[in-house]
Amino acid sequence: FTNDWKIISKTATREVSNETGNKILFVVSNTDYYIGTNIPTGNSFDEIVLAYKMFTEAGFNVDIISPKGGTVPLKYVDTSEKIKKEYLYDSDFMYALKTTKKPTQVHSSSYKAIYYVGGGSAMFNVPKNKEIQKLAIDIYEKQEGVISAVCHGTAGIVFLKKSNGEYVVNNKRVNGFPEDHEKKEKEYFKSFPFLIRKTVENHGGKFFYSNPLDEHVEVDGRLVTGQNPASVPKLVREVIKIIKSN
Repeated sequence: FTNDWKIISKTATREVSNETGNKILFVVSNTDYYIGTNIPTGNSFDEIVLAYKMFTEAGFNVDIISPKGGTVPLKYVDTSEKIKKEYLYDSDFMYALKTTKKPTQVHSSSYKAIYYVGGGSAMFNVPKNKEIQKLAIDIYEKQEGVISAVCHGTAGIVFLKKSNGEYVVNNKRVNGFPEDHEKKEKEYFKSFPFLIRKTVENHGGKFFYSNPLDEHVEVDGRLVTGQNPASVPKLVREVIKIIKSN
C-alpha cells in the first residue's frame, strides 16, 4: 500500500450506521486531485478513523456524505498503524466510504453533530456546496447540534451562514490548518480557491493556531474546531460533552 489509496473494497452486506439512534454526520470530499494540477489529494484517513472509532464507542452511529456520493479518495493510509489497519480491513467501514451518501439522501433531524474531515480534498467542492451548508445550519439551529471540523476540514465551515445571514464563525474562536503552515511555494497551495485563516478572519472570526503538530482545539459554544489529526481525540470528546449537556 502507498499513502494514497482510493477505495476499491468489495461490497459489504450492510452499511455502517443504522437508521435510528444518535447520529453524527461526517463530511468528506470526492476531489482526488488539487484542482488544475496532476497532484493527488484525498481525505485524511487518520481524521476519519480516529473520530469514527471514538463516536461509535460512545454509542453514536455515523453516516458519511460527500458532494457527489459514492467513492472518495483517501490520504495517509498506513497499515503499520494498528488502528488504521483494523479499519482498513473492516468491510463494513470501508463499504461506508465506498458508498458515501449524497447530501440529499440524509435529513438533518437525524443528527446531533456534523463533522468536517480534513485532508487537501476538503478545500474543494465541499465549502460552497449549498446542500451540505443547509444540512449543517439545520443541525446547528433546528437540532441545536454541534458543528465541528478538523485541519483543512475547517474550510467547510468558513462560508456557513446562519438563518439571520450572519457567518457561523463571526465572533467565534476558530481553529484549523492555517495557510501559515502551508508550503506556499508549492503548486498544490497555489490551487487553493481561498485561504482558511484569512477567510475566517474576513468573516468576523477569531482564528487561533499553534505549532503544526501540536494538539489544538477551540470550543466556542456549539462550534468545535481542531488543528490536525492529533487534535481529533480532544475534539471528539468536546463534541460528545456538548451533546450530553444538551
